[in-house]
Amino acid sequence: MHVLVIGAAGMIGRKLVERFAAGKEILGGEIRRLSLVDVVETPMPPALSDITRAFAIDISETGNAAKLAGLRPDIIFHLAAIVSGEAEADFDKGYRINLDGTRALFDAIRLEGLKEPYRPRLVFASSIAVFGAPFPEKIGDEFFTTPLTSYGTQKAISELLLSDYSRRGFFDGIGIRLPTICVRPGRPNKAASGFFSNILREPLVGEEAVLPVDEDVRHWFASPRAAVDFFIHAATLDLDRVGARRNLTMPGLSALVGEEIEALRRVAGERAVRLIRREPDPLIRQIVAGWPTDFDARRAEGLGFRAEKSFDEIIRIHIDDELGGTITHGG
Repeated sequence: MHVLVIGAAGMIGRKLVERFAAGKEILGGEIRRLSLVDVVETPMPPALSDITRAFAIDISETGNAAKLAGLRPDIIFHLAAIVSGEAEADFDKGYRINLDGTRALFDAIRLEGLKEPYRPRLVFASSIAVFGAPFPEKIGDEFFTTPLTSYGTQKAISELLLSDYSRRGFFDGIGIRLPTICVRPGRPNKAASGFFSNILREPLVGEEAVLPVDEDVRHWFASPRAAVDFFIHAATLDLDRVGARRNLTMPGLSALVGEEIEALRRVAGERAVRLIRREPDPLIRQIVAGWPTDFDARRAEGLGFRAEKSFDEIIRIHIDDELGGTITHGG
């Protein structure tokens, strides 16, 4: 089996590859070849170095998507994207990477199949940003997509393309609408949603974090571990069970920022909570006000997708996976 990961240097991409290294048959067959793609150099997993090739390329640039399709991978994970805040700040870059790059990849696969029959499984990282206010109390899969950000618009268009290319038989695609992933490891990025992780991640290691919104802001969350599970399950799922509606909202946890903070207090103590500094940001508050807050994910759950049920669990997963299982600050 040949597996291609586009966006392999990103947080989810790295964790997905780590999971491959832990078990080469995790996708239902032995991974004999692994191709890793990003715009920056991607670390080579030592356990898979003999079967791995890394490419530092931009799929939105002419000819690059065709080169990747020419490798004829069996499973393609398309995770590459400009994050929400950056896509809003840089209109041209957001559309070039998030939409033009995706369309280039989809079409390169289609054209490769015209040379000789070829129909890979393609798993696409979408987002709950495809939905826009006003919302029902819980958003079901039938709720229409009316995004209120450029990022959400780019993802929504890509979802439509994925469904149509799958319908036409060019590839066997499934779109995974990710919740906000929390707690993200590493340093803060340009995502407008980054503060949801920052207010937990930094205090857990004794550093101050800024909260730009009120504590009554509600949002939809899942851990990085759950996100990797989503992609692996999507790659092996019988898509006849999914049918023509190829884009699924993943399960998650609906929680208030205040509930995040209370979970931090239970897990890490009052000292960690005191490291959160309130500093309202009108732009972030405006962006967040247009985001969905709660979902009815019964369709994805019926297909076997699972996520956490409490923020305590999400925080403990971060501690186990990123901090060696212990907290050195708190109390």
